Amino acid sequence: MFLTITTTGVPERPATDLGFLLHKHPEKAQTFSTSHGTAYVLYPEADDQRCTAALLLEVDAVAMVRRGKGKGRGGAPDAALAQYVNDRPYAASSLLAVALSAVFSSAMRGVCAARPRRAAEPLPLRIEVPALPARGGPDLVRGLFEPLGWTVTADPLALDSAFPDWGDSRYVRLVLESDTLTLAAALRHLYVLLPVLDDAKHYWVSADEVDKLLRAGEGWLPGHPEQALITSRYLARRWSLTRQARERLELVRLAETDDSEVEEIDNAVAAETEEAEKPTPLAVQRRDTILAALTASGATRVLDLGCGQGQLVQALLKDPRYTEIVGLDVSVRALTIAARRLKLDRMGERQASRVRLVQGSLAYTDKRLRGYDAAVLSEVIEHLDLPRLPALEYAVFGAARPGTVLVTTPNVEYNVRWESLPAGHVRHGDHRFEWTRAEFRSWAETVAARHGYTVDLRPVGPDDPEVGPPTQLAVFTLTTVTEEAKAA
Repeated sequence: MFLTITTTGVPERPATDLGFLLHKHPEKAQTFSTSHGTAYVLYPEADDQRCTAALLLEVDAVAMVRRGKGKGRGGAPDAALAQYVNDRPYAASSLLAVALSAVFSSAMRGVCAARPRRAAEPLPLRIEVPALPARGGPDLVRGLFEPLGWTVTADPLALDSAFPDWGDSRYVRLVLESDTLTLAAALRHLYVLLPVLDDAKHYWVSADEVDKLLRAGEGWLPGHPEQALITSRYLARRWSLTRQARERLELVRLAETDDSEVEEIDNAVAAETEEAEKPTPLAVQRRDTILAALTASGATRVLDLGCGQGQLVQALLKDPRYTEIVGLDVSVRALTIAARRLKLDRMGERQASRVRLVQGSLAYTDKRLRGYDAAVLSEVIEHLDLPRLPALEYAVFGAARPGTVLVTTPNVEYNVRWESLPAGHVRHGDHRFEWTRAEFRSWAETVAARHGYTVDLRPVGPDDPEVGPPTQLAVFTLTTVTEEAKAA
């Protein structure tokens, strides 16, 4: 993964000032460790007339797999190989953006004690990226960079130069040229727009990414014509974060707008907000569906198996019909977070008597789980290796035997509708498998027949006519009570 930054100079302002601005000496080759490999900074040329700094990122494919970012879909014949053989080491992406921020952090902020005036002035700049993923093609590349003052060359790269009939790949060779931008502004443009063009991030996007985006986008993002696309892709299409970022960007833009225009814009934004249909997050839809199914079952004593950080337990506590709620998880850390979420240490005695958090594994039978009206396994089974699934089936359906069991799991067919999910990847790095609707139905019906349950399959989320819903729910109802269960 490679990027070069070139500038030219005159005797009173030599091009080698680039070394001061980047805080990297032109006569040294420097090495920096990153979370996914090693970054090198070197200068192929450096004199008063012309100076080029190169950033080379050598990605460690093994480190990426260990961090869960190179996994293919379980069960695919080439999944193991695909973890190591992909475009991540060669094509500019969020990996390179993070390296830019780490290696040139002072330059990105415009800080240069040795040349403060030079840092604040525009430079003649030429930036080259030999291989850049461009989901949207050369037109999108130009649409992102040209409004910022760049002259853009985005040449598509052939799939195979030996076979021109195969056409172009989704990669371009990018050249950016400008003499109106500071080096800090140029680096911030790259930091934001490289992952936007790749339309993927190699790390989990959390709320602090909004702050990073607004810092890097200061001065140019509020008025960018592609602001909506940039914020959505940069934040991995997380709707809540995208909305937060756009609201904050709108406030920045309003602060820069003449007072005479503010009231008109406020009214327009308010009207648009009222009319816009806010999509309900899938996690909320899943939880609401589970709560509705529990209500219909008449259950009052409920197990949340694989309770994680306690979101469902918290929702159940709000309904007084549930007299006993048990959250079980194998992770002590998750249970600690759940206890904080529920504020167990400050909970009143009556409320506290309704809830318990216990540590345990669903791979083993557990007497503590017997005798409950209902059990929920929400997004749990896909985290188990398939050979261990029969142990869970027996622990829940054979030994614990609650009257109702609710199981949700992703529908792998729906993955093609997630634009931010690379083809062949599962939705989470810890998923051991994801099933089609037919595979889930076959498993559910087999389990029900084996353990004396009936099963009803239901969609969760929008039911796409071609690929089905994003999540699938199985509602198991006990019909056969064994003598062992009666004794228990």
